Amino acid sequence: MNYSFIIRKAAIKDAEDIRTVLQESFIKYMKDTGLSGTMEALEEDLDKIKLDIEAKDVFIAYIDNIPVGTIRVEIKPDKTAYISRFGVRLDYHNIGIGKSLMNLIDKLLTAHGVTSVSLHTASKYMDLVRFYYGRGFYVKSTSTDRGYVRALMIKEYEE
Repeated sequence: MNYSFIIRKAAIKDAEDIRTVLQESFIKYMKDTGLSGTMEALEEDLDKIKLDIEAKDVFIAYIDNIPVGTIRVEIKPDKTAYISRFGVRLDYHNIGIGKSLMNLIDKLLTAHGVTSVSLHTASKYMDLVRFYYGRGFYVKSTSTDRGYVRALMIKEYEE
């Protein structure tokens, strides 16, 4: 083993690895929040992932060539951004992968002069809500538009 940890911008060839990470992490998300049915992230096909790789900033993390985490962010014309499809594989939780991905996003958004970034998460998923609070996010509002209470979380950057 090389014991390497790499985060890089995703390429089209990474679509299957991204789907693998998301399948594992979002199944856990549903289980931990008591959700039934399915979620958009679990039904996403390779074509949709490839479109996002071309249109958004999509990153993937590898440890020894094993895909372990991913995150997407879309920078909007009004200098705000939206994070989606953030996930880390179960065997790699609590070793800094999520924090590293979020730190990278912070650097990217700061470099682009973004004033705030938002994301949605299940308000009942306390471990994840605490993680986001620890990264400087706060709950702006909640909604039930997806059949469960989702928190809109915001992080503001200094101008």
